[in-house]
Amino acid sequence: MSKITNAKIAGRILITGGTGSWGHELCRQLLTFSKIKEIVILSRNEHKQVEMQRKFSSKKIKFVIGDVRDIESLHIHMQQVDVVFHLAALKHVPVCDQNSWQTVQTNIVGTHNVIMSSIKENVKYVIDVSTDKAVEPHNIYGVSKACGEKLIINAQHNYSTTTKFVCIRAGNVMGTNGSVIPLFKKQILTENKVTVTDPEMTRFLMKTTEAINLIFEAINNAKGGEIFVMKMGSIRVDLIADAMIEKYGN
Repeated sequence: MSKITNAKIAGRILITGGTGSWGHELCRQLLTFSKIKEIVILSRNEHKQVEMQRKFSSKKIKFVIGDVRDIESLHIHMQQVDVVFHLAALKHVPVCDQNSWQTVQTNIVGTHNVIMSSIKENVKYVIDVSTDKAVEPHNIYGVSKACGEKLIINAQHNYSTTTKFVCIRAGNVMGTNGSVIPLFKKQILTENKVTVTDPEMTRFLMKTTEAINLIFEAINNAKGGEIFVMKMGSIRVDLIADAMIEKYGN
């Protein structure tokens, strides 16, 4: 990690939706930074917060129950915050399709609330974590994340503010909840089969550590208003299934 990045990632940090796989790895790396005063984890899931608190048991981490849909709550928890990592989102494609308005409320309205609260509280950096599915989207999840990207970038150009707004666009992080690898593993171990919608379908895959490094690189190089995209390898879903069957199948 460069000295520039260490200097920029300092003070009080707020992570929205920070109890997931991204949040865990982000916290693990942030705790190694000497200039971090406090990491605030804001999420709706009480159980996941308790589990994460037991895992880290660090006095630098503060857990608060909150929702990005609630702008008044965001105003309170963003006071004296220096950097916001915006991870909160509804992301499972079928769930988003079945609950389209809830997806809009969280992924679009919630992102707008993060922007307005960050400006009000003079946050230095806002890093929005987006997805490759925001490119030429074919479902409500991709559309909502594409709108979130536009909101973040427009905030940089349309508002008079010292806050720097940046997006990162990542692929599928291996092993995260709901992703294809743990799904295939569970299907093989419990049913001795896998379900593949289209064998020719591809997935961009990346490790969690690579994803977090992309976040830090975004801060390191940000001038404000950029979308950073990692160069990621892609693989066909049938090849993933074959490898999983070879490892776990009977």
